[in-house]
Amino acid sequence: MNPSGQGGTNEGEEKRGWLGLSRNVLLLGLVSLLCDVSSEMSLTFLPFFLANVLGTKTAVIGIVEGVGDSTASLTRMLSGWLSDVWRKRKGLLIAGYALSALSKPFLFFAGSWGTVLGVRFADRVGKGVRTSPRDALLAASAPVASRGLAFGFHRGADTAGACLGLLGVALVIYLSQGWAEQLQAAAFRRLILVAIIPALLAVGVLFAVRERPVRAAPQAAQRQGRFPMDRRFKLFLAAAGLFSLANSSDAFLLLRAQRLGLSVLGVALLLAAFNLAYSALSPLAGRYSDRCGRPVLIGAGWAVYTVTYLGFGLASSAWHMWPLFGLYAVYYGMAEGTARALVADLVPDEHRGTAYGLYNTLVGVTALPASLMAGLVWEGLGCWEGWGPCAPFLLGAALSGAAVLLLAVAMRGFVRPEE
Repeated sequence: MNPSGQGGTNEGEEKRGWLGLSRNVLLLGLVSLLCDVSSEMSLTFLPFFLANVLGTKTAVIGIVEGVGDSTASLTRMLSGWLSDVWRKRKGLLIAGYALSALSKPFLFFAGSWGTVLGVRFADRVGKGVRTSPRDALLAASAPVASRGLAFGFHRGADTAGACLGLLGVALVIYLSQGWAEQLQAAAFRRLILVAIIPALLAVGVLFAVRERPVRAAPQAAQRQGRFPMDRRFKLFLAAAGLFSLANSSDAFLLLRAQRLGLSVLGVALLLAAFNLAYSALSPLAGRYSDRCGRPVLIGAGWAVYTVTYLGFGLASSAWHMWPLFGLYAVYYGMAEGTARALVADLVPDEHRGTAYGLYNTLVGVTALPASLMAGLVWEGLGCWEGWGPCAPFLLGAALSGAAVLLLAVAMRGFVRPEE
């Protein structure tokens, strides 16, 4: 513990529990686990519901996925900034998780892609409200020496929930329609009914999370009334934004797998295996980043993504999806939680809500052009035999490769601060 009362003391004073993690980190992990059980059961197969049940075109699916993420990003900046101004995070977490939980039941009645878009928008707004304050609260609940582990554990718990949710999807799909290749409306509506339960439980657990005091900004910064961004944080945001343009919605991965011959149940089992691997890798990668540095691990994860997307573009058989999704899990495990921990390394506690708002907003805003590009390229090149489904992934690989190079320049010589 840092006796100076700066950073380490404020962030590391909670009694440690399982794996040396604080009570807040463990509870926030449980909340994310329950929320992801619900989200996987209700949202993951929305592309199949749109394509198989409602007959929606691929380009429109790209719009639905992209708009849901990008428009919600407008709230990420605001909620992060408000959590800094109010110096409180918990209330915004509860509001965000509650909005997502209450929006999901409306999918049961959806009969058009416009209704799906509305529900998707409300759910993502809820995610936007909670994400930046949650990340800031998570950073404040872990000392710098184990910050990577805390974020890695959180991503692992989140992904364990996804795995459990997908196993639930597989069970409901099997009992409802067996090994049918396309999703049926009745099976999807049963999934929605089951998904409501863990979403409400997640909101309940949040009330046990403790608010963490946020340090007041220095007087000079308060007088200036602005968020101080140093050069390295700006360059990291630029690299993350470029990478996000490469990272179109996973809806296209699901449609790619279905086009190659996987049934709906087969896709559910594939995603369950993917999330199991991701869940196991995230805490290990987080701990490794605490010891060996985060930028190298993030860059390596993005490089794995580049190779994986090349593979998705060149895949020609359903069995190719299994090793490719294994590599995709490696990317997620190495980069997702580590990038969030790096934001906390680059920005002091009193500005982290705003910093996470900037980061999450940038990632979310680029989701719309990324998914829209992918959908249009898929449709536009469909007239060239075989090129339509391949092109979005080859484009993503090229952009992510460029992002790796920019990250290397941005983080050259970076040394993690000792708070």
